[in-house]
Amino acid sequence: MSLTPEQQAEITDQRAQSHQTMRATVPGMEQHLYTAHDVLDHGFVRVIDYMGDDSAICQAARVSYGRGTKAVTNDEGLIRYLMRHWHSTPFEMCEIKLHVKLPVFVARQWIRHRTANVNEYSARYSILDREFYIPAPEHINAQSVVNNQGRGNVLQGEEAARVLEILKADSNRCYDNYESMISDEGQNGLARELARMNLPANIYTQWYWKVDLHNLFHFLRLRADSHAQFEIRVYADAICKIVADWVPAAYGAFEDYRLGGAQLSGRALDAMRRMLKGEEMDAKKAGMSAGEWREFMGVVEG
Repeated sequence: MSLTPEQQAEITDQRAQSHQTMRATVPGMEQHLYTAHDVLDHGFVRVIDYMGDDSAICQAARVSYGRGTKAVTNDEGLIRYLMRHWHSTPFEMCEIKLHVKLPVFVARQWIRHRTANVNEYSARYSILDREFYIPAPEHINAQSVVNNQGRGNVLQGEEAARVLEILKADSNRCYDNYESMISDEGQNGLARELARMNLPANIYTQWYWKVDLHNLFHFLRLRADSHAQFEIRVYADAICKIVADWVPAAYGAFEDYRLGGAQLSGRALDAMRRMLKGEEMDAKKAGMSAGEWREFMGVVEG
């Protein structure tokens, strides 16, 4: 991880400060505040601020749903009820603000989740550091022959070494040219907003990302999934560990019903019922495409 001395000094100063407050705090999150958690080769995730806890979810639900939740006698049970029945607004009462350092191509995937507030480091005003994401050898994969969006087998030997060398050489050459274009202090130096065009998608950027818990769970459900691209999944995994310390009851319900659960279509439910009765099933009998059947059997067989 590449924290600058200035960033590290800022973190040390922030963690040294203490403030009296009457708002809800969570001991687990207080330990995470400002601390940078390593992700990939130069990236990190750190908590800048948060609002709410498990009890804030329950408080909002009891205001919103009144008599409908009186049968649920404890907070954890209520939270599981809300998660199970896809209620969303009570989870929106909690918010978190993260400082994330990540490769640009990961940021472009991440920004597809348009339900957060984002402020990104600007290469129009500032000069980006010479920091690139270079995959570890075990993450240099061939294209999958089954999934157009996925990876296949890990490249080995000379081919893996060749790919890594290309990534390193191209990254540094692009940065050398970027640096050269903006280096002239006079009128001939290219504007930074133009010079950045030459930078590769594996260069690191940074942003502040603020999101409510409902939309964060949606992000994590997709990006902490085993089918998500590795480079964004490791960020989601790091955030999962933070959220588990922040709202343990809500995260437990999310882990059970979303990460560890499955959603079945009407046809899949019908096929499941018929299989439980002993009927031999296949894609044709279930009325599913080959892809649907493969995914359904993945759920059934685990």
